[in-house]
Amino acid sequence: MVAVNTTALFQSEVILGITVKGALEALAILLVTMVLGEAAKKLIIRASKGTNLTWILNEDTAELVFRLFVLGGLIGALYALGLMKYSLGPTTIGNLAFSVGFFYISYLIAKKSKDYFLQLKKGPENVIKAKLFYYAFITFAFFLALSFAGIMGELGALLAAAGITGIVLGFSSRTVVSNFVSGIFMYFDKPLQIGDAVQVGDVQGIVEDIRILSTRIRTWDGTLVRIPNEALFNSNIVNLQRYPVRRVDVSVGIAYAEDAGRAMEVIKKTLDEMPLVLAEPEPKVYVENLGDSSVVLRVWAWAPSEKWFDVRTEVVKRIKEALDEAGIEIPFPQRVNWFANELRVKLEDE
Repeated sequence: MVAVNTTALFQSEVILGITVKGALEALAILLVTMVLGEAAKKLIIRASKGTNLTWILNEDTAELVFRLFVLGGLIGALYALGLMKYSLGPTTIGNLAFSVGFFYISYLIAKKSKDYFLQLKKGPENVIKAKLFYYAFITFAFFLALSFAGIMGELGALLAAAGITGIVLGFSSRTVVSNFVSGIFMYFDKPLQIGDAVQVGDVQGIVEDIRILSTRIRTWDGTLVRIPNEALFNSNIVNLQRYPVRRVDVSVGIAYAEDAGRAMEVIKKTLDEMPLVLAEPEPKVYVENLGDSSVVLRVWAWAPSEKWFDVRTEVVKRIKEALDEAGIEIPFPQRVNWFANELRVKLEDE
């Protein structure tokens, strides 16, 4: 019989300094962490079925926890194999693996946090906040990962060169930088939001998208207008829907021979019968001025902002119909000509 030296067998090298003992330990670590991860995954899925906190206890969270266990098992297995001690440039495989694992975990946490935030708070403004948090978290985790990898010193010169290059590019592309800065200022100032009806210069329409460098507006005729954020920030922005109600202004001319008080009563009654004309603030009708051909009446009526255009067109239509029905004349422009000398008209027989 041949005696087998068990200790020598476990300590024998397989490849690259990896021993049989190390390989078995690595395999055991992987199996244990995978089993624990699967158990934690099933536990979270089971808990999600009996709780109201489904925004955090769900299948996505369970999968995230499972990946964390597997990642931890992989790093532990590499340590057991003894591969972490090998140098790789200025760092070691161990430091590099830990930094990569840390960044991957940070990425998963940032992504899930952004998704959970958007589930709790919807709206264009919250989308921008979630993106800012996501990119800020990822950037911070990236530099921490570099520090854990031990290569921040070697990257110092590269970052300094990148900074100088950025300054040179900044001077050569001042428009891009100014648009970027204006976009940041507009985010905090909030003069408009996605979905608002706005007027910027001679452009009117609905805000389709707000980006870092430009804002896109869909005009009333269905065309898309891209406005650089610098030009938008320096312009007078008229937000047509920032407040829930908006005033409708209409001018109506009546003949000088008509009773202005009666005409105002007819118009006021017409406004009171319109359901979309608000009772508070109260509609107003008054004599604005005495025109060349008519007495000009001014009509004020308040309406919901999203229904402003429909209400205005209906107000003009109904006022015209009501004045016609009441027999109140809406005159057309008239002109009286005076001649220096008396005119003589000759009538000829047929």
